[in-house]
Amino acid sequence: MDLFVQIAIIAAGIVVGIFIAYALIAYFKKIVRRTTDHGVGIKLIQLISLPFIFLVVLIAGSTLFSATKLGDQLDIDTSVIGGILYIISLSWLIINAIRGIKVYVLAKYDISTKNNLKARKIHTQLSVLERMLIAIVILIATAIILMTIPQIRKVGVSLLASAGIAGIIIGFAAQKSIALILAGFQIAVTQPIRLEDVVIIEGEWGWIEEITLTYVVVRIWDKRRLIVPITHFIEKPFQNWTRTSAEIMGTIYIYVDYGFPVQAMRQKLTAILEETPLWDGQVNVLQVTNLNEKSMELRALVSASDSPTAWDLRVYVREQLIRFLQEEYPQFLPKGRVHLENQPETRR
Repeated sequence: MDLFVQIAIIAAGIVVGIFIAYALIAYFKKIVRRTTDHGVGIKLIQLISLPFIFLVVLIAGSTLFSATKLGDQLDIDTSVIGGILYIISLSWLIINAIRGIKVYVLAKYDISTKNNLKARKIHTQLSVLERMLIAIVILIATAIILMTIPQIRKVGVSLLASAGIAGIIIGFAAQKSIALILAGFQIAVTQPIRLEDVVIIEGEWGWIEEITLTYVVVRIWDKRRLIVPITHFIEKPFQNWTRTSAEIMGTIYIYVDYGFPVQAMRQKLTAILEETPLWDGQVNVLQVTNLNEKSMELRALVSASDSPTAWDLRVYVREQLIRFLQEEYPQFLPKGRVHLENQPETRR
């Protein structure tokens, strides 16, 4: 068979393979569009489309390349290259399928809602699990590719005798990396933190933005990012304000003179909370929590549906209580007192 004819047959087969792959993708998209959550299904198909087309083209090309015996005519051994390409395409398809499954599952759990505890739990587990599975797929694919290359396989066999010593050395060198990965797995299972949890760590207040296998990104309230090793959340204490629910309480401290009528401020606090949508209607407390020689400390305890709302509520209530104190009872603002005694006049 003429060389040009062989190449033409292989090229035609590849074109037919591409056409079949696109036809199958279009058919599945048509089926998915009939479902209620077709947007997620379309996104899933888009994720696996490119590796699927590559795999179909590879199958068509390798099959026709073998059938036409073009490799024998050109004296080219394509078994190693073909095997590597198959491993790459299958690994690519598996990785995108893992990502697609994550997208499909997470579409059912909206993390932007108020009561999002279960959604944050699922998001956290799948995010860490996705990274672990992808890392495992890449590791296995790389190992198989290396073993398909005869030269590397021979080197591997010759080094097998010293694998025990090398393993010990690598173990010592990679113990921190292994500890980080194990900590990531532990966090995915036990979940001391979840995505969008409100935490205080290293004196900073913010939200858990990203959890990887080795580090956690904390989004600080002023839009800075704090990068923390994932082992920190296993080995050291930190505050998690949304561990069991998104609801949170806030405190406001006001300092007044001893003569101030506390009950009047209690009534004002209730009126302030009832007129703002920031309050969730749960907690409304005003108490005298401390005294000193100059003033009384009043603590207002209020609640909100989540931490950003609680922050806004605290600021709003603080401003309103200060205005109430300034306008209605300015004489009871904290003040210092000086007592002067009349001293008898001394005779000259």
